Amino acid sequence: MLAKVIDVTTAIGKKMMEQVCNNSNILIKINGENKSIPPNTSILMLLKTFNINKDRVVIELNKEIIHKDDFNNIHLNDKDKIEIVTLVGGG
Repeated sequence: MLAKVIDVTTAIGKKMMEQVCNNSNILIKINGENKSIPPNTSILMLLKTFNINKDRVVIELNKEIIHKDDFNNIHLNDKDKIEIVTLVGGG
């Protein structure tokens, strides 16, 4: 199952946020931007929603680094702050 993420920084996103608030979505901050997601969304589900490879990121949740093995077990809560850092190779 993929999480539906709403960018609440846009006019359309704000309108959608008003509509989904009645559906008890939670508000989190991803890389400094407010997003609305369904409750019980795991970190892994969030990454899949953005088509992000879990093996190429570091996740910080509320200032704590999360181990990749825990991505499916940790569910996001209202007002969580998550930083998604994508690893890029090269030289």
